[in-house]
Amino acid sequence: MSQELSHVDSEGRITMVDVSAKATTTRTAEASGFVTMSPVTVAAIRERRTPKGDPLETARLAGIMGAKRTAELIPLCHSLALAHADVQIELTDEGAKITATATTTAQTGVEMEALTAVSIAALTLYDMCKAIDRAMTIGTIQLDRKVGGKSGEWKRG
Repeated sequence: MSQELSHVDSEGRITMVDVSAKATTTRTAEASGFVTMSPVTVAAIRERRTPKGDPLETARLAGIMGAKRTAELIPLCHSLALAHADVQIELTDEGAKITATATTTAQTGVEMEALTAVSIAALTLYDMCKAIDRAMTIGTIQLDRKVGGKSGEWKRG
């Protein structure tokens, strides 16, 4: 079983992958997601009329903080010292497009950090705007690109 599953040992127990033999390289990951909102909510954000303050900047900061704490949230993720984490949010007529980038120099990738940043930013947007719109949906959270490590570069079609 352990030969087929990277996070399972020879006795079938969950384990963290040993990356000590892997090369330390610079690694970057980019992820994105979307929060669908009503036109009323989008207008309230644009006109700075949301009850809790600026949801976009609050969500950006929350996403960066989430990226830094990924190993505390995802059980088998390695703790990584991030060299950079960024979250950008673009308001559209349908809602908010969230993009996140995470970079490190390490023995394992930062895909989970970028995905966590998007997820936490999306949840924060929901929290900041739920007084206006409880019907918001969070969706299409995905890895868009990763660079570095043994597998090199990968980019979503």
